[in-house]
Amino acid sequence: MSARNARERDRGTATVFACVGVVVLLLVTGVGVHLGSAVLARQRAETGADLAALAGAAVLLRGVAAACAAATQVARANQVELRSCAADGLDLLVEVSAEVAGGTGVGGSAIGRARAGPVQRAGVSG
Repeated sequence: MSARNARERDRGTATVFACVGVVVLLLVTGVGVHLGSAVLARQRAETGADLAALAGAAVLLRGVAAACAAATQVARANQVELRSCAADGLDLLVEVSAEVAGGTGVGGSAIGRARAGPVQRAGVSG
């Protein structure tokens, strides 16, 4: 077999390998973007839940309706949706959801939960 025949048989091989490499790179990039979007949505949900619970707990003595209204307002301001709001004694419990952004076509939402109320000082006599 001559060197010329071997070269002719190998023509186009580099192009095929390059195309496969580009496809793999695009897939890895897409997965990375989606994972990043999911992490950001989770952070947004947790932060939104914390802030909504604090805002609601601040006015809980006015009633559960007022507390949940305040929590809803703060949740909307943080681009999350308030899914549930309930009082447990002097604590307010909230659950919010944040949509996973991105053009990957794979949807979903992240859930954040928080509890806020007065600080209880254990072991302090007064």
